[in-house]
Amino acid sequence: MELCAVVMAAGEGKRMHSNHSKVVQLAAGKPLIRWVAEALSGVGATEQVYIVGHRQEEVREVLGEDVAFVFQEQQLGTGHAVMQAAPFLEGRNGCTIVLPGDAPLITSDTIAKALEMFEQGDYGAVIITGLAPDPKGYGRVIRNAEGNVVKIVEHRDCTEEELKVNEINSSIYCFKTPLLLSALGRIDAKNAQKEYYLTDTIEILIRDGHKVGAYIADFDETRGVNDRIQLQEVGKMLNRRTCLKLMQQGVQIVDTETTWIADTVRIGMDTLILPGSILLGNTVVGDECVIGENSRLENVIVGDGTVIDNSIASDCEVGKNCRIGPYSHLRPDTILKDNVTIGAYVEVKNATIGDYSRARHLTYVGDAKVGKNVNFGCGTVTCNYDGMDKTWCVIGDNVFIGGNSNLISPVTLKENSYIAAGSTITEDVPELGLAIARSQQVVKENWVAKKNRSRASTVIQPDKKRTSGM
Repeated sequence: MELCAVVMAAGEGKRMHSNHSKVVQLAAGKPLIRWVAEALSGVGATEQVYIVGHRQEEVREVLGEDVAFVFQEQQLGTGHAVMQAAPFLEGRNGCTIVLPGDAPLITSDTIAKALEMFEQGDYGAVIITGLAPDPKGYGRVIRNAEGNVVKIVEHRDCTEEELKVNEINSSIYCFKTPLLLSALGRIDAKNAQKEYYLTDTIEILIRDGHKVGAYIADFDETRGVNDRIQLQEVGKMLNRRTCLKLMQQGVQIVDTETTWIADTVRIGMDTLILPGSILLGNTVVGDECVIGENSRLENVIVGDGTVIDNSIASDCEVGKNCRIGPYSHLRPDTILKDNVTIGAYVEVKNATIGDYSRARHLTYVGDAKVGKNVNFGCGTVTCNYDGMDKTWCVIGDNVFIGGNSNLISPVTLKENSYIAAGSTITEDVPELGLAIARSQQVVKENWVAKKNRSRASTVIQPDKKRTSGM
């Protein structure tokens, strides 16, 4: 069956109170419209046209060039929006899926089941509906004794009996394409809002003698997004959906309420994700890792058996059986080989660090190539920026760097060399050499008494005790 889709994405979304298009707002790390596009692609609807208007350039940027766009200059209702796609639909047979761009919870599975019903029942159209716990404000779907749809009634127009119906219209439809085009040509704007309603096409098809069916989906899948509150609600649902899928694949997630994982992330079996962790982008985590608490990874590759504790990493690679954190920062273009330790308050940027090397605390390694089994003492800094240019530091295998050392790049520490604590290194150090670069210590006897600088009677008081819980 020929399959295409029309997505309504032109609305301004005033209730969002944003300078950006509503459909590019992020839910669970992905634009609303991208969730819709992927659900459509999942059922084979590769021919997609998006009706754009407000901030159309943002929508185009998110979706790219693989789909078609039609600009709707005036927003005159849902029917008018779909009319703009008529040239795209002309001459097509099969089915056209029509849906709003702010329905991120709809799944490929639900659309596929609605399409199956559409084909097997020879319907002119099938509406995806939901059973709302509180249907107030929703259009009601009214069926006949055979279960076919006879009309859609807006809440304000419902009779007392119709108000008791809790089956609501999701605004997601499957139409026979020629019938949709025919019905679009006959709708009008003779209503108080002077708008063209897509629901009028359903009435026209029924009047023409065509069957209209309704496929009942999980109500949550029918939810749209109109404001920031609803955006947060659907984001939590999408995130939970992703977490549950990962758990079914063997990942242990302690608390789905405080863990955020993009659906693009891949995680291996027996990995433990602790509360407060955020995994984004194209992050790939291996088997039997521990991530968290409160770690943020974006576009990071993590090898098997690695532990990342209370740390941030982006656009980098971490090998197998590494120990990262707490409070480490791995910046872009960092590559850590296997069994590396990066400890508390250590920052690494644009550096490759070899197997079994370690920087356990208070260290900065930037623009450096580091060999195997290197020890960075506490307070070591690679001084890689002279105010104009970045320069490189090369550290060979088995180098020992004492605490509070500064390595002034460009400099090379050759294999098996030692750096004495407190040194500022400005020249290369040969293999097996010891570099000591300290100023001479000077002690002035009895200086404290002569200058009356004793602190014995001075006690620093603690900060004022916090009394409010807010």
